[in-house]
Amino acid sequence: MRTYFEDLEVGYRSRVGSYVLSADEIVGFARRWDPQPFHVDEEAARRSLYKGLTASSLHLFAICTRLFFDHPDRIAVLAMLGKDEIRFPHPARPGDELGYDTECIEARASRSKPDCGIVTLADTVENQRGETVLTQKVTLLVARRPS
Repeated sequence: MRTYFEDLEVGYRSRVGSYVLSADEIVGFARRWDPQPFHVDEEAARRSLYKGLTASSLHLFAICTRLFFDHPDRIAVLAMLGKDEIRFPHPARPGDELGYDTECIEARASRSKPDCGIVTLADTVENQRGETVLTQKVTLLVARRPS
């Protein structure tokens, strides 16, 4: 099923997906892309303000990107126009099962591209304890339903 601009009314909500983090994956990703000690070294992480290993924000973005791509609603995204109001209220840790939810908070027709609409989604990622590990607003260019 494809979800087009016309299907994304304000108030649309969906569970995008879920993902379980492992320590090996957190460390492997961070070694390549964000080698902060609290992402790559368990002992250094225990001594940090986080008191343990945490996933990189870049890793969380990558997980969200993959889950969104695999989302059963298959939103007809043509381009990401921006990410705003990004917050990380709690760290994501090894063993966390992350649940990713989205809600449409704004939808308007594109003035310059009549075959598209602009949609803003409010995303929330929580762990299995109900702690929020990521919030963001994402603005997308979405295709209109073909005639």
